[in-house]
Amino acid sequence: MHLIQQRLARLDQGTFFASRIGVEKESLRTTRSGHLAQTPHPPAWGAALTHPALTTDYAEALTEFITPPLTTPESVCNELLRWHVYASQQLTEEQFWAASMPCRLPADDRIQVAEYGASNSGRMKQLYRIGLGHRYGRAMQVIAGVHVNWSLPDGFWQQYADLIRTDEPDWRTLRDVHSLGLVRNIVRFGWLIPYLFGVSPVVGQSFLANVPQPLDRWDEHTCYQPCATSLRLSDIGYQNNTDTGSDWLVNYNTVRDYASSLLQATLTPSPIWQKIGVKVRNQYRQLNDHILQIENEYYSPVRPKQPPRSLESPAIALVERGINHIELRALDVNLYAPVGITPEQLYFLDAFMLTYLLAPSPPLERQEQQASQHNLRLIAQQGRSTTLSLQCAGQAVSHRAWGLELLQAMEPVCAWLDQQRNTSNYTQSLATQQAKLQDPALTPSARLWREIQQQRSGFYEIAADYSAQHHQFFQQQTLTPAQQQQCDQIGATSRQQSAEIAATEQPDFDQFLADYFATVTRSASDLGLLPES
Repeated sequence: MHLIQQRLARLDQGTFFASRIGVEKESLRTTRSGHLAQTPHPPAWGAALTHPALTTDYAEALTEFITPPLTTPESVCNELLRWHVYASQQLTEEQFWAASMPCRLPADDRIQVAEYGASNSGRMKQLYRIGLGHRYGRAMQVIAGVHVNWSLPDGFWQQYADLIRTDEPDWRTLRDVHSLGLVRNIVRFGWLIPYLFGVSPVVGQSFLANVPQPLDRWDEHTCYQPCATSLRLSDIGYQNNTDTGSDWLVNYNTVRDYASSLLQATLTPSPIWQKIGVKVRNQYRQLNDHILQIENEYYSPVRPKQPPRSLESPAIALVERGINHIELRALDVNLYAPVGITPEQLYFLDAFMLTYLLAPSPPLERQEQQASQHNLRLIAQQGRSTTLSLQCAGQAVSHRAWGLELLQAMEPVCAWLDQQRNTSNYTQSLATQQAKLQDPALTPSARLWREIQQQRSGFYEIAADYSAQHHQFFQQQTLTPAQQQQCDQIGATSRQQSAEIAATEQPDFDQFLADYFATVTRSASDLGLLPES
């Protein structure tokens, strides 16, 4: 805490630079009866391949809403609201599912993988998702989440380099060093996020058709785990398969180490994925049979990001241009908020990110990283238990005591941010989260479980009720003529761009894939990111 306060005092000597916050929020399209929609991504919305704000993720029915980086939590939520209203008002027989864990699902092979057109880039995006289906099952690809993208402007880093009198050679290097320090601290302390905001303690039976891990049963269609906060982040949620014939683990200690460890996984064959095959009877089943098809397959609660250029490897982009923003990926969709997240959550996360950017962050060794992964799973599966212990520095510690200590470190940062922005929202949000650690009954996961018990209802019924309420809310909103026109124009532009890409002469797809991975290998080798053979 001393270092955090020391660095805050130095920030007082300079100009205040607001952080930038963007959100990627996923929502399943469902029928009004709560079954997975089997219709294509609505063409009236625009083209999924090129639309900047309204696209799909893994499955065709998994809509993704994306905001640009904005400077206030309210502006982020208002941007999400605009696109939810626009999209919802064009749905006649469907609506958006309000929960992270999916609605009533058909058989796995009837879950449609997202489609992006006939261009090679579109086919590659789809084939990657087909590969995920073969590796993890398609039901895994309809779990929804919220990702928060957080960054500080270049002006902050230029000023910060002068204020803290760093030994780093330039502000860009300083940005990468401290941003990756934040990533390591989120790996260490990110278990707080599902504890505070997890709202998936239950799951529908249709999701578990091919899942061997037993859960307790509430009714015919609802399963749960006592004291769970986020089954989405548990062993039954979206996780990488650890039985890949390798002891590979990502390295978070430098940008080059991080990129190198990911690239090695995309270039190293895995015996378990080799059993699937890559191209069988002239049909592709996956991009390749390596530990990871591409870097994005590695599921982590946090990622350092640099937007890649066309067909550029994300890892190469990081090394070439540094860290642009941090992507926090551990948030469930907020069942109780129409757009899946609230300004209060974003105020807390903004302060959390700044606090643990300013905090010390020593290298993350393998044993600590494995303990951190174990802590995250424990919180996801048992986080509301009052007797739960986590591993911290090789010792068993109370998650409640540790969590309160982590939040206490945020107090001066919240006070400083409130002063800078002339508000009390940061301190108020922090107090709300501190109360949740004092009393787990205040967590949203406890609220959902309590509602199911009190109403003697099931997961599908509760989630469908909230989905209908949110849909009605969107129907009652009105976009201004300018907003409507802008949304229409963005959709039209995306359709035109997608058509132009498809109309461009496409090389043979086999050659396209071979060229892509050859370029990745060559770039990684030129940058010294691969071990010498």
